[in-house]
Amino acid sequence: MSIAPRKLGSDTVYPVGLGCMNLHHGYGPPSDEGDAAALLHEALDLGYNFLDTATIYGFGKNETLIGETLKDRKNDYLQASKCVLLFDGEQRRIDARPESIKAACEASLKRLQRDVIDLYYMHRPDKNVPIEDSMGAMADLVSEGKIRMVGLSEMGEGLLRRAHAVHPVSAMQSEYSLLTRNPEIAVLGACKELGVTFVPFSPVGRGYLADNPPAPKDYHAADMRRIFPRWTEPYWTENLPLLKQAQEMASDVGCTMSQLAIAWTLVKDPDCVPIPGTTSAKHLRDNFAAAQVALAPEHVAHLDAVFAPEAVKGPRYNERAQASVDTEQYAFELTAG
Repeated sequence: MSIAPRKLGSDTVYPVGLGCMNLHHGYGPPSDEGDAAALLHEALDLGYNFLDTATIYGFGKNETLIGETLKDRKNDYLQASKCVLLFDGEQRRIDARPESIKAACEASLKRLQRDVIDLYYMHRPDKNVPIEDSMGAMADLVSEGKIRMVGLSEMGEGLLRRAHAVHPVSAMQSEYSLLTRNPEIAVLGACKELGVTFVPFSPVGRGYLADNPPAPKDYHAADMRRIFPRWTEPYWTENLPLLKQAQEMASDVGCTMSQLAIAWTLVKDPDCVPIPGTTSAKHLRDNFAAAQVALAPEHVAHLDAVFAPEAVKGPRYNERAQASVDTEQYAFELTAG
């Protein structure tokens, strides 16, 4: 089956990219360096050609791993990274001042062993710095040849339009899955209007949209799902009836649950490029093959109905995490509690 590539700024990529965060943090301890390097090589061998990382992942170690592992294969894929969400030692901070963005880019270039980063995102909004000032720095980096394309992450329609007025935004990254459909409120429409590629992260619902999702009692002490309400009790159990219906559909379609979840995002936005992450070679192969899963309109409509936003129990973020993003919320979310 021939898979049509999808447009990403001035480039085209395979419809499913690879999020690299999991290799260093998020859902448990860091992967063994040798295993992580082998996974990256297998990804490129399979045909993945869009890899996503960030300054904050592993406090720079994720970029360093990619840079060292793939230094001889730089022309085989498009590299994305992110700034603004920075670190001092192991302390995180948000800093979108122009001078900080430029310094972060220089550090990322060194860790990635690159002269230019293909796609460079602002990882989070900085409420203390006007987006226009930050985008001015991003535009400077483009002019200086240090980055090729500009992206935004976890921002809403308003900031997207303001940023795009300063310099063209090539990609908008945000969480989007059957469990988290907030981009449908405004961002997907704005991206289509402005010619911005939407990049869904966590299309497999942070592992929940799987054949055998891990239960909260089994989370590692370093698993960030421990602080995200939707992935803890009672909500984890309350959403199981929705998952069961989707698992039954996956069985009927002849794919894994994760493939069904990724295929749904690919249909919902025919221009998007989801970036599921994994530390498993099997899941790496499964996720890549999700682009071959054909969902009929009735499948999509049924999933839309089952996972209607108001049917999914629990907020995706706690109050602190929600305050760090600018993504739109549904009216019922704003009045909950």
